[in-house]
Amino acid sequence: MTERNHREKIMVVGNGMVGHHFVEQLVAHDLHERFDIHVFGAELHHAYDRVHLSEYMAGQDARALQLHQDDFHAAHGVTLHLGIHVRSIDREKRQIVTGEGDFSYTTLVLATGSFPFVPPVPGNVGTAGLVYRTLKDLDMIRAAAQGASHGVVIGGGLLGLEAANALKLLGLAVDVVEFAPRLMPVQLDDEGGRALRHRIEALGIGVRTAHATQEIVPGTSRRHRLVFSDGTCLETDLVVFSAGIRPQDALARDCGLTLGTRGGIAIDDHCRTSDPSIMAVGECAAWRDQTFGLVAPGYTMARTAAAVLAGEEAAFTGADMSTKLKLLGVDVGSIGDAHGTAPGSASYRFIGEADGSYRRLVLSADGKCVTGAILVGDNSYYDTILQYVQNGIRPPADPAALILPQGDGASLLGADALPATATICSCHNVTKGMICEAIDGGCGDLASLKKSTKASTGCGGCASLLKQVFEGELTARGVVVDHSLCEHFSYTRQELYSLVRVHEIKTFEELMARYGNGGLGCDICKPSVASILASAWNEPITDPAYIPLQDTNDTFMANMQKNGTYSVVPRIAGGEITPEKLIVLGQVAQKYGLYTKITGGQRIDLFGAQLHQLPDIWGELLAAGFETGHAYGKSTRTVKSCVGSTWCRYGVQDSVARALDLENRYKGLRSPHKLKFAVSGCTRECAEAQSKDVGVIATEVGWNLYVCGNGGMRPRHAELFAIDLDFETLVKYIDRFLMFYIRTADRLQRTAAWRENLEGGLDYLRDVIINDSLGICDELERQMQAVVDSYRCEWRDVLTDEDKLKRFRTFVNDSRSDPNVRVVPERDQVKPADNLPDAVPDYAGPADWTSVCGIGDLVANSGVVAWQDGAQVALFYLPNGAPGQNGEPMVYAVDNHDPFSNANVIGRGIVGDLKGHLVIASPLYKQHFRLVDGVCLEDEGKRLRTWDARLRDGQVEIRGRAPVMV
Repeated sequence: MTERNHREKIMVVGNGMVGHHFVEQLVAHDLHERFDIHVFGAELHHAYDRVHLSEYMAGQDARALQLHQDDFHAAHGVTLHLGIHVRSIDREKRQIVTGEGDFSYTTLVLATGSFPFVPPVPGNVGTAGLVYRTLKDLDMIRAAAQGASHGVVIGGGLLGLEAANALKLLGLAVDVVEFAPRLMPVQLDDEGGRALRHRIEALGIGVRTAHATQEIVPGTSRRHRLVFSDGTCLETDLVVFSAGIRPQDALARDCGLTLGTRGGIAIDDHCRTSDPSIMAVGECAAWRDQTFGLVAPGYTMARTAAAVLAGEEAAFTGADMSTKLKLLGVDVGSIGDAHGTAPGSASYRFIGEADGSYRRLVLSADGKCVTGAILVGDNSYYDTILQYVQNGIRPPADPAALILPQGDGASLLGADALPATATICSCHNVTKGMICEAIDGGCGDLASLKKSTKASTGCGGCASLLKQVFEGELTARGVVVDHSLCEHFSYTRQELYSLVRVHEIKTFEELMARYGNGGLGCDICKPSVASILASAWNEPITDPAYIPLQDTNDTFMANMQKNGTYSVVPRIAGGEITPEKLIVLGQVAQKYGLYTKITGGQRIDLFGAQLHQLPDIWGELLAAGFETGHAYGKSTRTVKSCVGSTWCRYGVQDSVARALDLENRYKGLRSPHKLKFAVSGCTRECAEAQSKDVGVIATEVGWNLYVCGNGGMRPRHAELFAIDLDFETLVKYIDRFLMFYIRTADRLQRTAAWRENLEGGLDYLRDVIINDSLGICDELERQMQAVVDSYRCEWRDVLTDEDKLKRFRTFVNDSRSDPNVRVVPERDQVKPADNLPDAVPDYAGPADWTSVCGIGDLVANSGVVAWQDGAQVALFYLPNGAPGQNGEPMVYAVDNHDPFSNANVIGRGIVGDLKGHLVIASPLYKQHFRLVDGVCLEDEGKRLRTWDARLRDGQVEIRGRAPVMV
């Protein structure tokens, strides 16, 4: 037998959020190296996020809710059994019995969760007995909603209101029926319940409290009739029960483990059951006769159990049941002793009748501690009050200031006042002390801090507080939190955008002269300012004044690939294309030897074009009716669509037509980062709108708008912004949203990251865009319309301008192609790292001054490439000389061959100055080389060959230098 067969075994029964988190903790403790780990999940799905099930109901693909990569288990040697029910536990043999056979364990961990409680109401079967718990449950609800117009949710608690939201997303009219006299009776008091009811009824959802359902019988106008104990009735097409949950403890009961008084598997402080070899975590566990229906306590149990198995000192000591939620778009928060049940408790209350908000603050009998709170309508107070409760911080002299509007709770308690033990992220139990340790360990930005600690990667509710703590700690360490764009501008991108707009600045030189720190600029500020100018004034980016500012993609209006060739991507709006145009694309690809690829954005990429081929290729494409697709820019890329009601039997709106409208409206819009849209014709969501910056999903009566999702390095789901919009209103909101993003985002900040950093989050964004809280919406709409009205196809501009066409030459003095590019007839046609030869090491250049091209071939403040005796010489022309010199025109000559990428691309980089050095930035991987001697600033062991260069009698001349050995 192998060594692996002799290893001890950990069997995990349950593959929900807590079960998976437990396995992650085992891996974090390296226990997968010591134990054989098996995970059994009754569902066929990988572990998924149950907290965001409503997003699945809105059309999100199930995979988007998945909590891990598909290869997580295999990568760590964990065996995953999906769709397998564990039938029983044989404690004497230490085995679990399944349909796959019997499995022995050294340690068994039960993470079986809970199941929905369905009251024994006669008639609760079929579409009158649905529950809201798993993906399968939601599929059944979705199927039941076909042809339905009305739904009822029995239960007005957390899950009940979430289920009501799901039914509303399916286009149903909804009523919520609650047995208690108020909604959310566990979390809210009477006033809070009334405030919540007022807001939910304002959304068009019926609320019936103090109603007990006696029976469900066939209806007359709808499928079912609910008969209540007071004799009243309500007819509906489907009924979803959400009347609470019960611990899933049947396995434990059947094998004789001790249970809690009200159910649940009894555990001690180390998460061990009455059998020391069996542990339990999550909603199935009862600690000191208490069960926990939230995910955060389950995560804490999972961490405790894994630490115990790793031999560490760890104990579960209870859990804070405070909750911050958004139900049907309404903020609800409940903290600590929310009802003030402790003897002598005193309360402050704020009731905002104008907006239906309610806040209650609970203090201890002696007034020295904040012990609880209730919030309805505004959770901006939540983080501050939670810290007061959790850390025993003495309240201000006037405690009411913590909940009054003018109090602005966030300003009353600075992050520096929090103790090291303060929990910042409850999802992953990250304290302020852990954040400080991560900063001491080298985390210098929020992205690395989140990656190191996992803070704000769960529900994201702590994002604002995390940012406060992070910046406060940097300041305490004497680190200036510098938001300058770069060394040339002591402003953020947002501030520069405002300066450009307010002062109507049209050029980089004017902006540098008025607000810059001097110098030529660099590969950070030049493209950023170019983007700002394009967003503000929409002048052609190919105009001479803008050429030196652009990255190579924008300069040549094509995507540079790793070998120095380019991909060509014509616009195919909405993915709709005629057979004639498809034929043209095939003919062009065949003629120029290009590799073709249909992308996820419903476009066709043509790869492998050399620089001098681009005008010819685009000439043929424009003649066939194509236009630039802006795949090279930080701009609107695509609007993906399904076929919608045009062809699909499920489509409820014409998604193709709307996608065409949106793409043709926003094409060419320059922004801080690339933008992707999608339009889905129904809630089946085939266009994947909820992974886009702007997503639109059809409903029976209009369009739902989602914003701030993307598929970047850290994918993020879009958030529901507004529902059931007519198309005119939809476009108006998108106009405002995009221009506000362009106005306020940081450099290269995608919409998802921008949204996470917005103070006030999505509610603030809604207030700005829908309610015009800043009074800028008319201005945003005018600015967008100006961009729309001034659109021009950039490639058409170039092809009608001989001066602009001169830029598209591989060599300014020779018509040959780049001989170092090799195209092979394979799927990945060009393999630059394998096929390109090294730069010519022994070419010193001519001994005497030799002309290589005319001054007219140069591009001011930018580069071109000349062919000289088999060498590729990149020439950079500064008509006003280098910064700090006498202003005489200068030309610099360096090797075009990039030693990092092994591609001939240096001549297409951005000229600038960094830390007193005149440099060229490689367009591929952004390494910086000094133009004077070719030395790389990031790696002095790498350098470019350089030649002496001068301007003489209208010519550019070079001569060799002695070779420099590296």
